[in-house]
Amino acid sequence: MAEAHTSGEYIKHHLQNLTFGQHPDGTWGVAHSVEEAKAMGFWAINVDSMLFSIGLGVLFLFLFRLAAKRASVGVPGGWQNFVEWIVEFIDDSVRGSFSHRNAMVAPLALTVFVWIFLLNLMDLLPVDWLPWIATLAGVPYFKIVPTTDPNVTFALALSVFFLVLYYSVKMKGPGGFFAELAFQPFQSKNALLKLVFMPVNLLLEGVSLIAKPVSLALRLFGNMYAGEMIFILIALMFGGGVLLGVFGGVLQWAWAVFHILIITLQAFIFMTLTIVYLDMAHSEHH
Repeated sequence: MAEAHTSGEYIKHHLQNLTFGQHPDGTWGVAHSVEEAKAMGFWAINVDSMLFSIGLGVLFLFLFRLAAKRASVGVPGGWQNFVEWIVEFIDDSVRGSFSHRNAMVAPLALTVFVWIFLLNLMDLLPVDWLPWIATLAGVPYFKIVPTTDPNVTFALALSVFFLVLYYSVKMKGPGGFFAELAFQPFQSKNALLKLVFMPVNLLLEGVSLIAKPVSLALRLFGNMYAGEMIFILIALMFGGGVLLGVFGGVLQWAWAVFHILIITLQAFIFMTLTIVYLDMAHSEHH
């Protein structure tokens, strides 16, 4: 596949999603170029991101349900041991970061961690294998790492953000939530000063609130996009001769080992910040 493109075309090909949407002429179909994908506008769907995101989510549910169905009080099997270890790890993380009572937080944290880890794990597959198979089937593009698509990372972050807003209003009431935004960090007992500080506080707290989903999304996207780019650049070495190919193979193995830490860390950070943000949503500031 590397021989079929120049280096620039090769990189662009591997970073382009399989996009489905409405063409400017009114017909619906798959974009066969970056320009066609842009012309489809906001409502176009990145089919490969959706496919892998939903597929890996279903895989997560299936495997954990399988462990739950086969769970026994006797000596647990290897898979049950592994699942129990993950559940205990998530439970300890929630207990350490969430100081309130909410039965939804631990399952949410488990889902976020495992799902994002599986999405990130796709980055360890060779960059050419699945796109090459897709090309043989007539599919022009096939990007296999969903978290290198900002649409996916922002969807995950906005889901957490909406939960934060929901619990902020539920626990504090609409007035309490507004007061939290309007009357801090600058405070005063003087009514006139309160009115003066209110727009400043709303601006500062509003920016802080909006920054939460943006930072969640961009941190995950940026790290995974950079990792995928490095794998693509290393893959280009295999077309540069035997010595460069051997060096590329060693470099690819070393980066893959290091990248295991990155994909795990990114899933852990997203999960931890989700727990912390929900804890803040449940807490009242006086």
